[in-house]
Amino acid sequence: MATKPPTGDPVQDAPQVEAVQHAAAGLPAVAHSLRIAQQQMGVRRTARTLLKVNQKDGFDCPGCAWPEGDKRHTAEFCENGAKAVAEEATLRRVTPDFFAAHPVADLATRSGYWLGQQGRITQPVYLPEGADRYEPVTWERAFEILAEELTALASPDEALFYTSGRTSNEAAFLLQLFAREFGTNNLPDCSNMCHESSGSALTETIGVGKGSVSLEDLHQADLIIVAGQNPGTNHPRMLSALEQAKAAGAKIISVNPLPEAGMERFKNPQTARGMVRGAALNDLFLQIRIGGDQALFRLLNKMILETEGAVDTAFVGEHTHGYEEFAEAARAADWARTLTATGLEREDIEQALAMVLASKRTIVCWAMGLTQHKHSVPTIREVVNFLLLRGNIGRPGAGVCPVRGHSNVQGDRTMGIFERPSTAFLDALDKEFGITSPRHHGYDVVRSIQALRDGDAKVFFAMGGNFVAATPDTAVTEAAMRRARLTVHVSTKLNRSHAVTGTRALILPTLGRTDKDVQAGTKQFVTVEDSMGLVHSSRGNLAPASPHLLSEPAIVARLARAVLGPRSTTPWEEFEKDYGTIRDRVSRVVPGFEDFNARVARPGGFSLPHAPRDERRFPTATGKANFTAAPVEYPELPAGRLLLQTLRSHDQYNTTIYGLDDRYRGIRGGRRVVMVNPEDAHALGLPDGSYTDLVGEWKDGVERRAPGFRVVHYPTARGCAAAYYPETNVLVPLDSTADTSNTPASKSVVVRFEKARNDGRDTGH
Repeated sequence: MATKPPTGDPVQDAPQVEAVQHAAAGLPAVAHSLRIAQQQMGVRRTARTLLKVNQKDGFDCPGCAWPEGDKRHTAEFCENGAKAVAEEATLRRVTPDFFAAHPVADLATRSGYWLGQQGRITQPVYLPEGADRYEPVTWERAFEILAEELTALASPDEALFYTSGRTSNEAAFLLQLFAREFGTNNLPDCSNMCHESSGSALTETIGVGKGSVSLEDLHQADLIIVAGQNPGTNHPRMLSALEQAKAAGAKIISVNPLPEAGMERFKNPQTARGMVRGAALNDLFLQIRIGGDQALFRLLNKMILETEGAVDTAFVGEHTHGYEEFAEAARAADWARTLTATGLEREDIEQALAMVLASKRTIVCWAMGLTQHKHSVPTIREVVNFLLLRGNIGRPGAGVCPVRGHSNVQGDRTMGIFERPSTAFLDALDKEFGITSPRHHGYDVVRSIQALRDGDAKVFFAMGGNFVAATPDTAVTEAAMRRARLTVHVSTKLNRSHAVTGTRALILPTLGRTDKDVQAGTKQFVTVEDSMGLVHSSRGNLAPASPHLLSEPAIVARLARAVLGPRSTTPWEEFEKDYGTIRDRVSRVVPGFEDFNARVARPGGFSLPHAPRDERRFPTATGKANFTAAPVEYPELPAGRLLLQTLRSHDQYNTTIYGLDDRYRGIRGGRRVVMVNPEDAHALGLPDGSYTDLVGEWKDGVERRAPGFRVVHYPTARGCAAAYYPETNVLVPLDSTADTSNTPASKSVVVRFEKARNDGRDTGH
């Protein structure tokens, strides 16, 4: 063993606060990556494993979905990727003895950090009704329990099948096939909580709910706008692409409420010069007020319209629809209202406009800062308007670039993990398998929680992820989960969701990306789709953490056989033994995957078709790219309140906590902090280092409180605050969601500050 997991659960609400950093990566990132990896894996295993990350003959990083170029560095991973790999390839183990020593009530008191540090789960375990702790169970009995509960439901729609973005294409295809053969479209997934707003807006406006750019486009761009995104922490390998674009002459505008070290300067650890000097990335930083992005792009569009020769009239005339209505709305944009909404100075916006007009090839990248507001969908539609005006879709070096967070979140959706599937997809699935898929819409994440809360759903099955910690309105979500008859989690490691159970519960341990997968004596591989529509293989090379683990495809195949029995003619046993047979079926169901096995066998895989990018063809209802003209919205604050955004620390990936530091923001040894602009803090009577309770305000009048947060004076935009999730998910109302996409509005929570009831000494659990 490399090291033992921590025995104590460290206090997380008493951090040290240091100076904010102004450069990302470099030697500290390398040192931190290696230290974490060696603690979890040891020296030899670290070298053996990290050198296979994101290589053509290796495994896909279980972290973010940023793509790899054709030519790859020997160390094709970032700091957080190394942490993700280390936690999966750890030598620490969670055995039945651990569960015997830790009742569920004890697990519920532990922090997510402590739970994740315990290591890989080695055997399936079961929490019987009335029991206080998990106990070992055979795989056969586990599937019997699942079959008992699922077949006892009054309707298949009383079951929920959730999917995390780390699920492979093969496992995702099998899970949606099983769910639909079982009789439900209840396939909520993590997309519902992140880029659902992007997919909704892009499908309506350009006809494809995915980004339209490649890495090569980024390298060729004249202007890249990075809005509502922190690449330095959330997608660090993106910084290399931005550095290359800058070297080729591109300008970069960053639009964000918080200054981010990675966008200021990137010290590329893959080059000697980068390690020492680094590259300045931002040419202009627009420190926007939370939720003001739609107003900003609307005003830019107005000014483009008013600039002679700025509109690409040939493109607009040939390829777009709705221009006149859009132009009328854009021309009505008001400077005073825009400055209020954005918190920007007029000079800043005029400087941005000059950069826009000087660019022939513009890309807009975005992430959760744009997607998790009530008005997120019209905001992203306004971004599309901005690009359409100057013909910046379907042109090399230009386009839309929603940066997906999880390594195969986009692939899972492509494989049919969606509660609202298209008729064409279901028709192809039914024809291939001789089944009759349900045609009514299923539940997304928010509606799934509501269904559990209201007793309309009774079995919850999660393929990966940490549903309880990832979702909004923590108290409501946990109470809803506890109403289920059975909760099931397919997992590699422990997390908070395992301590919030239904009447009965199962934890089914699975192989990870780093693990060698052998079925019927033959080594298998799986595939993933990255954020830019490239599909490639992933092959683990480590001995599995335990002989008692099953792969995700095997778990779904055995579940289907146990539940559907002989009435199913789908060859589930064949799928388990040979994943190539799954890919053969995918090739006949999912457009773009024709000859799947042969194409993915090529080093680096293949690119999926994208009509707007490849042909300037827009498969929308109008047959053209659609301009839109929604009213401009932005959050308005009552006096004495701030607008809170939830975000990640640097030692974190989604809900997985790797450590208690946020190095770039100067916060060490704690997570229960709230970052407030010093002027706002002074006006509200919040001294730096004082402790406060955050109290969410929502129209339902319910008090939502996150207690014991240390105030950190931080250069955020005025009127705004920031704090880490999942600790602040308790403040996000379940019913506060984006219009159309129903994504939780986690980036615009109205909060007030009250003196900490416990004087700031909450344990952070």
